[in-house]
Amino acid sequence: MGKIQLLSEHIANQIAAGEVVERPSSVVKELVENSVDAGSTRVDVTIEEGGLTLIRVADNGSGMALEDCELAFQRHATSKIATSKDLFSIRTLGFRGEALPSIASVSRLECVTSATSDGLGRKITIEGGTIRNVEETGASRGTEVTVRDLFYNTPARLKYMKTIQTELGHISDYLYRLALAHPGIAFTLKHNGNVLLQTLGNGDLLQVIAGIYGTAIAKQMLPLQVESLDYTISGFVAKPEMTRANRGGISTIVNGRYVRNFALNQALLQGYHTLLPINRYPVAALHIGMDPALVDVNVHPSKLEVRFSKEAELTALIEAEVKRLFGRQVLIPQGIKPSVPKGAFVQEQLELTRTVEPVREPRRSPAGELEEEFFKDHKEEVTESKVIPTPVDINISADLNSLNNFKVSNESARIDKETSSRIQEVSPTYRQSASSSYDFDTLSKQPASAAPYTSNVPSGTGYPARQSTSTNSSYSSANNGPYRTTSIQQQRRTNEAFMDLMPSSEESDSPKLPVFPRLDPIGQMHGTYLIAQNETGLYLIDQHAAHERINYEYYYERFGNPAEASQELLVPITLEFTPSEAGVIADKLALFEQAGVFMEAFGGNTFLVRAHPHWFPSGEEKSIVEEMCELIISDRKALDIAKLREKAAIMCSCKASIKANQSLGMLEMETLIDRLASCRNPYTCPHGRPIVVSFTTYELEKMFKRVM
Repeated sequence: MGKIQLLSEHIANQIAAGEVVERPSSVVKELVENSVDAGSTRVDVTIEEGGLTLIRVADNGSGMALEDCELAFQRHATSKIATSKDLFSIRTLGFRGEALPSIASVSRLECVTSATSDGLGRKITIEGGTIRNVEETGASRGTEVTVRDLFYNTPARLKYMKTIQTELGHISDYLYRLALAHPGIAFTLKHNGNVLLQTLGNGDLLQVIAGIYGTAIAKQMLPLQVESLDYTISGFVAKPEMTRANRGGISTIVNGRYVRNFALNQALLQGYHTLLPINRYPVAALHIGMDPALVDVNVHPSKLEVRFSKEAELTALIEAEVKRLFGRQVLIPQGIKPSVPKGAFVQEQLELTRTVEPVREPRRSPAGELEEEFFKDHKEEVTESKVIPTPVDINISADLNSLNNFKVSNESARIDKETSSRIQEVSPTYRQSASSSYDFDTLSKQPASAAPYTSNVPSGTGYPARQSTSTNSSYSSANNGPYRTTSIQQQRRTNEAFMDLMPSSEESDSPKLPVFPRLDPIGQMHGTYLIAQNETGLYLIDQHAAHERINYEYYYERFGNPAEASQELLVPITLEFTPSEAGVIADKLALFEQAGVFMEAFGGNTFLVRAHPHWFPSGEEKSIVEEMCELIISDRKALDIAKLREKAAIMCSCKASIKANQSLGMLEMETLIDRLASCRNPYTCPHGRPIVVSFTTYELEKMFKRVM
């Protein structure tokens, strides 16, 4: 007798159930997706004990005809596809016909359905895959499926179930994603009688985001919309200040289906680039529409993984549009954020600021390969100054008078008190020029009798113009005595090293962001933070982060630029490696040359650096080359000139920047702020930390109880 036997239908269904029904959330997923495919506008999900005891999904969709009710629980019975060609044009969430029989084989299932509005329906009862009863019953149009005692006949599967809260988390997470994918459907999720999710189903994606993540995050979301010949992308992305510790806040929806795709996530993160802190991730909901022929959803039984035929074009389009979106925003975070509780329900009266731009004309999307794993974990080492330098002379007398005459605008008091109020946009005076607003050398050489410098802040704003006088008074610590005055020439000589480190904005041809508020410095705190103001409020600036951003854009433009000359060394730099490391370096000598570093083998495991870019920070040349070698050794396969350029620029900018506990004069503060304003991204340092934090006039008034 042969050993090969044909499995019974019951055993085959249980095996199939192992692929489709992994846990209670799998049951909820399959049933709710059937409801969505049925054209439902309302889907109610009720679960008990994490879904192990009870799962009930009720909808008001098209329902099933009486003759289809029993057939639906047969394997590979479906109304979604009929021919093999249909697999290349799938527009529904389900299509295999495996879910219902798989669920019925490992539970006690009851289904009540009706395809008409006459109140007549059919009820079918199945236990362990065996039909126990079929009868006619009264039912409204739609379908209600009740699953009890999940995995009652497969105790081995029950052993691997997690806690109730864990299973509940998986269920709620997928319901959240589906609600984001279909804002036009009213979803309700109840667990043990408690409502966990309730959406209105009015098609407003931002209200769904508010119901899931809370109104505080929803108010920080920016609308995104773009079209190409093949793709339509819309949705919302959070401002860089609203981040999470994992990628769980990113939802990518393709043709109404929530999918998990590494390339799409990386494209989104590439769009943020250095706006995100290391190991922090944004909140985003992106709807991607395309021809079904461009995406293959028949990859995995869970249908969460898909493949794209034009993935490079899609990822390039997402990255470019996110960058363009943030390029139009003022991304200065508020210093004081109101505490807003996370909303469990979406309220009808919720009002959120929405400004959706019209869809641009279809255009051919840019093509290009996505750099893999751009936001790779890397440690940041900021060398702090151990010796606090002598305080620099600061002119604060004029600024004290400015503060006394500071006029508060009553317009900011119109901010709504309710948590669901609209956000009032700040309207600062913006800088129009990418270059510094004054010439440092010219100003420094002015005699004491010369007229003071006046900024171009428009008159009539109630805000005094910035002035630079011929003398500066400086506040010093108790050890250094009281206020004193020195000349600007003396101040410049005191901080000559600082100015040598400042790359000129005229040397970079990078386009400047169109918006950045005009800021006038009024002092420095703890030798670390600059204090500035304008007509809208007060600003704190991290001087190290600001200088780091300036240097980063300076070095990034020069790394790998063939027009940049390398400096030949009279005495070469000697580097020694282990045998395995030396082999990697020998293979990557061409990559070093592209970055302007010329090395050659010197026998054994030793290499000589014959030349390096002339703009390497003085005294840091050897350490920079050593760290470049470490980058190449640790990432020998994926690292190319683009990644090396990025990482090396970050490394050089950190080493060349001013540190904390380093006092600056008023002129240095003004120069730093002006150079920062000329950067393409003046809001975050290369590591993603914020550079500027703002306090609006209204917030300050509220702190001092001037506004109640």
